[in-house]
Amino acid sequence: MDAVSSAGKRWRLRRLADAKGFFSMVAIDQRPPIFAQLAKATGIAPDDVPFADIVAAKRVLAQGFASEASAMLVDPNWGYPAAADVLNPAAGLVMTLEDHRTTPDRRSSPIADWSVDKIRALGGDAVKLLAWYHPQASAAVREHQQAFVQQVGEDCARCELPFVLELLLYPLHTDDASAYREDLAKRADEVLQSVETFAAARFQVDLFKLESPLPAEDVPALDAPAADTCQRHFLALNAACAGRPWVMLSAGASAGAFERVVGHAARAGAAGFLAGRALWADGLALWPDQAAVAQHLRTVGLHRLRHLKALMAREGRPWQPPAWMPGVRAEGEFAQGR
Repeated sequence: MDAVSSAGKRWRLRRLADAKGFFSMVAIDQRPPIFAQLAKATGIAPDDVPFADIVAAKRVLAQGFASEASAMLVDPNWGYPAAADVLNPAAGLVMTLEDHRTTPDRRSSPIADWSVDKIRALGGDAVKLLAWYHPQASAAVREHQQAFVQQVGEDCARCELPFVLELLLYPLHTDDASAYREDLAKRADEVLQSVETFAAARFQVDLFKLESPLPAEDVPALDAPAADTCQRHFLALNAACAGRPWVMLSAGASAGAFERVVGHAARAGAAGFLAGRALWADGLALWPDQAAVAQHLRTVGLHRLRHLKALMAREGRPWQPPAWMPGVRAEGEFAQGR
């Protein structure tokens, strides 16, 4: 896309970052992890958690972080109805596209009755798509995932919405497609191969949301003896993005592990993070005491968010939008080019 036709993407991507150019984004779009946590807290099955409880939980989460996140990631079925009136209009709005239900071999599909066009109509600043992917999966599965991602990329380009692609590796030899946790047996080279695949121009990804190339709990502190070896994996992740900005996802990591991951990512070139459970999981564990959850978010949760923002500012390099050179030479050219 030329500068004129991509002007909408450029503007909206700026809205996802803070004034310094860092992405300090908070996710409350999780579905199975939140269902499971609320179910555990109330002693029922995840499928039996009432709609009203899920909405209430997501509203508390949104209220806890909306004032300081550069953008919030919400889903349309629970998160947006819960939080639309408490989200910060000065911050970015990222909306989820993929259904949390997948096939046993992790083929993705959109949420029913939901689309990139509807996200644009609602005022969303970006589209987020989680694609489970494994370079050693069958050709049919890989082709399905690639075709789906490419179609979403084309829809985002047509609507001029930034495309945020989240990639997650998964265990090949399991039929449990409900697990939303890090694959502790993953290999760094397979994580990198996945990113390299979708960095191809045909997928039109604007911002990568990536997992750690190493299991998060194995990532050492920045000053640890093994830090240099670990850092090489994160530098390779940066190279795999082929010049596109990228942020780290927390994938259910503990707060301490995610802080170490963000530190290495920042040094390697990441422009921020899009985190969920690492910020709020232990707070939500206090459910159904909503007052206790809110208090935990105001103290512990916000402290973590601020600490990660300071870490990015200290170790990272901010994202800057491409130079604005639309090549307009006469009155009417810009409007006509739209």
